[in-house]
Amino acid sequence: MSAQAAAQPTLKRSLGLGLITLYGLGNILGAGIYVLVGKVAGAAGVHAPLAFIIAALVATITAFTYGELAARYPVSAGEAVYMDAAFALRILSVAVGVLIAVAGMVSAAALARGFVGYLQVFVDAPGGLVLAAFVLALGGIAAWGIGESARIAALLTLVEAGGLLLIITVAGENFAGLPARAGEFFTPSSEIAWQGVMLGAFLAFYAFIGFEDMVNVAEEVKRPERNLPLGIIIALAVSTVLYLAVVLAALLSVPVEMLEKSDAPLALVYTQVTGRQPVLISVIGLFAVVNGALIQIIMASRIFYGMSAKGWLPGFIGRVNPKTQTPVVATVLVSVLVLMLALWVPLVGLAGTTSALVLVVFALVSMALIRLKRRDPRPAGIRTVPMWVPVAGVVVSLALLAAQTRLFW
Repeated sequence: MSAQAAAQPTLKRSLGLGLITLYGLGNILGAGIYVLVGKVAGAAGVHAPLAFIIAALVATITAFTYGELAARYPVSAGEAVYMDAAFALRILSVAVGVLIAVAGMVSAAALARGFVGYLQVFVDAPGGLVLAAFVLALGGIAAWGIGESARIAALLTLVEAGGLLLIITVAGENFAGLPARAGEFFTPSSEIAWQGVMLGAFLAFYAFIGFEDMVNVAEEVKRPERNLPLGIIIALAVSTVLYLAVVLAALLSVPVEMLEKSDAPLALVYTQVTGRQPVLISVIGLFAVVNGALIQIIMASRIFYGMSAKGWLPGFIGRVNPKTQTPVVATVLVSVLVLMLALWVPLVGLAGTTSALVLVVFALVSMALIRLKRRDPRPAGIRTVPMWVPVAGVVVSLALLAAQTRLFW
């Protein structure tokens, strides 16, 4: 190692199992359920719970793939590194790194627009001004420090999980009607209904995006070979249970037509059930989208940092501030790009684009693990998954993407 490399500031390992799990859970929960549940219901109708289950299955298969790869290569710019290790094609590694970073930035932009929707429950503020202030504030927090950012994210995660539990609780009496309507929710009876379910699953998949972002802070995780795979699975399991309960609560409480038209769907559910103004759940919804967007900005900046460290992007982009030990230049770049996307692209377009990009990356990541497992089936100290897991990951990711390309676009 050269003296210059040795003097270069490095990222700080501040995240244990609890913080990395909350980091991932906060990203997953903030990424869609507070913003898109109405749009999923609009696409899938009363079959929205089935759409969420299909999306969860796709995400779960890929989550196990990510768990093994994160243990094998616990470094920043995870997906790009996996491509490099498996295929040794620089152009492919760079393309995948850019794809996942763009997906994160598009997702953060979608959440920024969701923030405006919940804020307008309280004040009729100019959307462009709110977006600019929101994104720039999050960029500042992300540049402050990973430990500080993760603690803020963990606190916001607890708040947003509490909001979902609040919706489930206030709608509790309506769950008495679930046995009579279960067939209606889970058994589409026509080809058109199934098309709606698949479109809904494509949109609902956006709500599960987030667990893959955990690998991009690997260099800031303690014992990453253990804590990353375990944290990914815990975060995804908890979010799946919460999502299914919330979407059932929404459908048992509010007509689909009303949910579809709402920019703050859980606030609508709260008002319909309680008859009160949705002040509390709207505030929680604001926290949720803040958390999701913050984590996406952190993730995208770490991808740029990791790619810069490997020489795939200009060196100044990955420069680490010696005081904050964060990649400040990359964080500023990501924040500016997020703001531009939020100002120019509508919410559903952002969500659909994010889902498509991530599904492509998921398929490629699964292919990478297949190749790596053939080369080294059982690396020492790494908990591995059966070969059928990444194979299934390729199949389900491409199938969901192919099924929705025609319907969504």
